Amino acid sequence: MQRLSRPLPTASKLFRHNTRSISSINSIPYIPVPSLTLAYESSHLGTVNRTLENEGILHMQLAFPDDKSRYIQDLLLNLHKDHAHGLPLTHSANRGWMWDIRPSADSFQSNNHQARSETTEEFPWHTDCSYEAKPPRFFALQVLQPDLCGGGTLSVLNVDQLLTLLSPFAREWLFTPNYRITVPPEFIKSQTETEIVGNLLTINPNNNATQLRFREDIITPLCEEAAKALAELKSILLGPAAKAQILNLTPEMLPRGSIILMDNGRWLHARSEVKDPNRHLRRVRWDARLFFTQLCV
Repeated sequence: MQRLSRPLPTASKLFRHNTRSISSINSIPYIPVPSLTLAYESSHLGTVNRTLENEGILHMQLAFPDDKSRYIQDLLLNLHKDHAHGLPLTHSANRGWMWDIRPSADSFQSNNHQARSETTEEFPWHTDCSYEAKPPRFFALQVLQPDLCGGGTLSVLNVDQLLTLLSPFAREWLFTPNYRITVPPEFIKSQTETEIVGNLLTINPNNNATQLRFREDIITPLCEEAAKALAELKSILLGPAAKAQILNLTPEMLPRGSIILMDNGRWLHARSEVKDPNRHLRRVRWDARLFFTQLCV
């Protein structure tokens, strides 16, 4: 296994880039995938599982065409079989495991509502399925067609590093179940489940890792202290200390056939404005886990 060590840009505004080199702490593990059959090899599965457990992020590069995403589907089924990963999640009431991320003005994949990922707009910091009581532990993005016009940069930010910038007050209140989180219309699976109330931070009891769920536009704090904690988190995300930790993965770094796998609670991600109408990624989420409620740190 190698590590992605090409220079990555940081942000002077949220997505304005300046070049710097990644340190060994911030490098992203990288695995080439020369053959579809690798998804069945125990050593490969072990490496993927171990890397996700330890680092929470992994970059893979397919050396073969795979427009049907057969490799990632086979990989997840075998991670389920050999390493007890939960199976992939359905995206909505009428959408299965795979979700196509590409701009569309009038052809929507779910509930006749346009998802944020189906626009060309930038998508600020978030974790996937923050509106679920059991959000997926992992997700993967496969690049079918990169943005050839310089847009669509994927930015990632390590949650552990982010939390060192927060005050004890903010961390304490983010752990409390004082936030209402609304399910976006395109992801409603049942009309009786359109929101949840819970905390934004938790501790995974299986590995003691701190996990975050976050998407600013669907979160409503339910008390003054929770509002102050959320405001501090949003301010930190836009501040210089957090910006210095951002890894920006440009389309040149993620060409066709790239796959990024991420621990959904340990890494935030964001996307800059899409400039190429033919940009096309495919997403899959898996291993749903209860986001435990904790009254204090």
